[in-house]
Amino acid sequence: MIGLIVVVVAQENLRIVGRPIAQLGAINEFQSEASSNYGGATLSVNRRIARGTYFRFSYTYARAIDDGQDALVAGQPATVQNSYEPNAERGPSVTDQRHRFVLAFSTEPRFFHRGHELLGYFFNDWKLSSVVNYGSGRPFNATVSGDPNQDGNDLNDRLPGYIRNAFTGPDYATTDLRLTRIIRFRERYKLNLMGESFNLFNRDNQRVAITSNGMIANASTFVQSSVTPNLAPYPGYYQLPNNFMKPNAAYAPRQIQLAMKFVF
Repeated sequence: MIGLIVVVVAQENLRIVGRPIAQLGAINEFQSEASSNYGGATLSVNRRIARGTYFRFSYTYARAIDDGQDALVAGQPATVQNSYEPNAERGPSVTDQRHRFVLAFSTEPRFFHRGHELLGYFFNDWKLSSVVNYGSGRPFNATVSGDPNQDGNDLNDRLPGYIRNAFTGPDYATTDLRLTRIIRFRERYKLNLMGESFNLFNRDNQRVAITSNGMIANASTFVQSSVTPNLAPYPGYYQLPNNFMKPNAAYAPRQIQLAMKFVF
């Protein structure tokens, strides 16, 4: 069951700063009320090893929706923005990814057989394999700092008018490649040469910052000029940052490694 924290404090109304019970601070109420729904479909095409070649392609369409996801950190509850309307937290899950493609193949051709032993020594025993991955963007939450709803929690406020995880981050694509060569000396001795490349085309896979609550980007800062208690309105405004929805991190660039193994 997914944990959910309902903070019983003030109404989510930017014109009101008073608490229902002014003498009390924040009250954390733990409830097992959150729910999660996942639906998806996968199309897969496989060709098993035939003439030294293996091929597989798969495509997955999926959708994950919840109102209090804590899958990234087990047992960590979620904090709602409006304690009087916890159902408003329903939105895309931090694990939601609509599209994912995976292409994998491996080939080990043997061009020369009996009668061509010399050519076979140089051109056989090669193996080429690759994995290509593509994933659509993952959702991220547009947060607001400055505690605009004045509930004493500066971590649960979102950009007004948007649901939780309303925005989509950059997509991701990478190609990994391996080339191996076996050199046989005698029946018992052989030398394995390997060359591998991760993110072969050096794609710039950008992303926003990932926290224990998923991907988060600060969309605005609420600036209040004064606070007046006793349910009196107070002036304030939202200050927009210059870097909202701009990636601030990236996955690994191209990496190449070479290896050699002697078997005896």
